[in-house]
Amino acid sequence: MLIIKSNKAQYEYDIHSLIKAFYPEEEVRVLTPDSVIKDRTLLERPAQMSLVFEDEKVVFRIEQGKGAEEPVKAEEQKMEPVRTEERKVEPEGQKAKRAYEYIWRVRPEEQVDYKNRFKHFLYTSLQKETGCSLPWGNLTGIRPTKIPMAMLEEGKSEDEILSFLETQHLVSREKAALSLEIAERECRILQPLHYEKGYSLYIGIPFCPTTCLYCSFTSFPISTWKARVADYLSALEKEIDYIAKAYRHKILDTVYIGGGTPTSLAAKELDRLLAKLKASFDFTTVQEFTVEAGRADSITEEKLRVLYRHGVSRISVNPQTMKQETLQFIGRQHTVEQVENAFYMARDVGFDNINMDIILGLPGETEEDVRNTIEAIRTMEPDSLTVHSLAVKRASRLAEWITENGLSTLCNTEETMRIAEMGARGMEMAPYYLYRQKNMSGNFENVGYAKEGKYGIYNILIMEEKQTIVALGAGTVTKRVHGDGRIERCDTVKDVAQYIERIEEMIERKRVLLGD
Repeated sequence: MLIIKSNKAQYEYDIHSLIKAFYPEEEVRVLTPDSVIKDRTLLERPAQMSLVFEDEKVVFRIEQGKGAEEPVKAEEQKMEPVRTEERKVEPEGQKAKRAYEYIWRVRPEEQVDYKNRFKHFLYTSLQKETGCSLPWGNLTGIRPTKIPMAMLEEGKSEDEILSFLETQHLVSREKAALSLEIAERECRILQPLHYEKGYSLYIGIPFCPTTCLYCSFTSFPISTWKARVADYLSALEKEIDYIAKAYRHKILDTVYIGGGTPTSLAAKELDRLLAKLKASFDFTTVQEFTVEAGRADSITEEKLRVLYRHGVSRISVNPQTMKQETLQFIGRQHTVEQVENAFYMARDVGFDNINMDIILGLPGETEEDVRNTIEAIRTMEPDSLTVHSLAVKRASRLAEWITENGLSTLCNTEETMRIAEMGARGMEMAPYYLYRQKNMSGNFENVGYAKEGKYGIYNILIMEEKQTIVALGAGTVTKRVHGDGRIERCDTVKDVAQYIERIEEMIERKRVLLGD
């Protein structure tokens, strides 16, 4: 465990994110005088790293060996952090105690953008200490395209945006160019939407055939909940009735049904849900209607025909990998052949906008495995491809597996990212949305690629937070975007039984948020 102690409770998220990115195999704990933790002994343990915020400087101290008993004096500079070393000679045969200090003198003009300048200092200090660089520099948020998008709206040039990302946030040239390309495309795609007068609708179906190794989403095995699916849909219909009335004067731009795996529902249950949606909302304004068909073992021709009959315009058939051994290992109870059959079945039914998802960095997969997956997908010719970098979620079974087997079993490199990107571009797809998550393998990103006119509009909206998204169902979060850019949220309980029993309370939460 890597313990970092700070004398002030500020920027803990950014401190944790940056240090974890440089030391991915370590469990990182950031402690402050305000920390409330169960294990109080952690506060008494010596810190391997410390941060001292003073009036005119910040000292970032890294202790190695057994740790120094006395503070190390380092020369202070106004611009660049400096590295000094002091060695204390101990009895022969014992390891010397060492400590390094990186010091940032904060000038008056730097107070204006203190947080970003602090992150710049912390990043460059860690970079010098480890000899490593991160593709996204000191950016710690999940939406790096928001920066170039905001600068485009301000009228900044491409050169100004690229320079800002590279110098102020230390983003690599390649990632800066990628985020700018996506931001420019997002601006064009979102132009026809109704930001203030419109909204998008998300419906959560929290059931899956099984839970995948890497998953931390709200999902429940459909086999154990079949008897209560009708009750769940009844509760969902109450939320639908409330929103249909509360937002009857607003324009519905996109509808997205996700999960879980929505096609875990039986064909009759899907029909019931879709019929209710079409009867409750005006779909004449809807520009995109997406359903995550997701796993091949949940897809049947009957279900696909139900989706198509109700006007679903975009679906996903997600293999994650086309390597059979990996599919079995991660808990997806279907074959590569089933993925192919489900895809071609959807084409035969009439779907002309089919997305596929893959994950890079799955346990044991190599660069050659990624090439094979991309080649298999190329032969199917999907309309879009979402490339995920594996994110290790604490709530997933994968986190336990990595604890036992080590992070080195995950192979996600610049080369695997390049293979996926070149494969997507070779299928005439362009990148149109991007986001990052905590603990991503390789510290990379998730990117959506699509052919012209086949973009997932909802995917952009959920990332860029430009429009209110009303989310219905267990474990969902509604985000209200105000005209001044403020964002307010309310959530629903994750547990299905609790959601059913407390549905009136869930509706009341939305009533308070949406101002009805």
